[in-house]
Amino acid sequence: MKNNPVQTAEPPVLDWPLMDNNITRGDLDAIITFLSKDPAPILTQSTQVQAFEEDWSRWLGVRYSVFVNSGSSANLVTMCALRALRGPGKIIVPTLTWVSDIASVLQAGFEPVFVDIDPRTLGMNTKQVISLLDDGVKAVFLTHILGYNALDDALLKELDRRGIPLIEDVCESHGATHRDRKLGSLGFASNFSFYYAHHMSTIEGGVVCTNDEEFYETIRMFRAHGMVREMKSPERKKAAAAQHPDLNPDFIFAYPAYNVRSTEINAVLGRAQLPRLDENNRKRRRNLEIFLQHLDSKRYRTDFAMEGQCNYAFTLVLNQPDEGLRDRLQNVLRASRVEFRRGASGGGNQIRQPYLRQRFPALRPEDYPQVDHVHFFGFYLGNYPALEPARIQQLCALLNRV
Repeated sequence: MKNNPVQTAEPPVLDWPLMDNNITRGDLDAIITFLSKDPAPILTQSTQVQAFEEDWSRWLGVRYSVFVNSGSSANLVTMCALRALRGPGKIIVPTLTWVSDIASVLQAGFEPVFVDIDPRTLGMNTKQVISLLDDGVKAVFLTHILGYNALDDALLKELDRRGIPLIEDVCESHGATHRDRKLGSLGFASNFSFYYAHHMSTIEGGVVCTNDEEFYETIRMFRAHGMVREMKSPERKKAAAAQHPDLNPDFIFAYPAYNVRSTEINAVLGRAQLPRLDENNRKRRRNLEIFLQHLDSKRYRTDFAMEGQCNYAFTLVLNQPDEGLRDRLQNVLRASRVEFRRGASGGGNQIRQPYLRQRFPALRPEDYPQVDHVHFFGFYLGNYPALEPARIQQLCALLNRV
């Protein structure tokens, strides 16, 4: 695409928010209908939460789902349950992710091991991951960034051969696929977020998904104070009661855990949103294709791995580390009222963040050059189903003139 000369004319005002609130009037009406029932419904975790878990499991293609109050809580209880079942050790983690992924590893008492990213997926460099696998690694905690598929068959095959669990963070990638299977259904466990700006929303909320019954039961306990009675299996509850005859079976606390339950209202909202998720995802995929097709490939990266993508936000990464272009770009976006985030996801290179610098002072951010480039020269912009193709093209024309 032709590299247009720099223009000094005032840029158009696009009023482009980072995200469009995807909670509709119909969603709110579903909550009102639920609240209007007589007798008044239970609002704490009950039948609607269970129904939403079952709906989500069917949509994703897994046996079990556990609804919690946020994606970050999903991260936390996942890592804590893994530690309880598999003991201490190392977790291989990405340098580009949301803070709670790495924080949950630290909070559960694991040792994080960092890898650089693949610039085409923004996910972990899988060759680096495979090179670091050894007997001390308890899991690989992989993040699917902004709707891209970060998996490849070589990684899945090697993890399976070694018996090392894959934990998928799919908080930004609902509906993205690998070989026609939804992300979040390929690993040992997965986490999703239903924050209001994500592909679908329960206002705040998250879910842990798995096909492993023991892990599922452990997550259920970690969700609610570590209580044995939270397990589904009567046999498991009976065995725990027999092991602790001095305790009231209703109050056996197996783990020093948390209360990260969600509510019936959040579940009603999720059940209202789920039926339109696939259609909204189709629009998100189309939007990214239009965006990348109309970007100036001499300035911006346009060769992202598109197979299986379900875009959360438009990825805008400079091809070269050009500070002048980056600064002009930021100024034009602000002048056009186009909201953006620099660093592409989660504030960029996590190793540059204070919580890691203080704990691991020997880590050098520059040893991870691909994520460091995105940290300084990468952005994301809003993508949402209501966008019209002509409006996306207008945004690209603005970016190409910078």
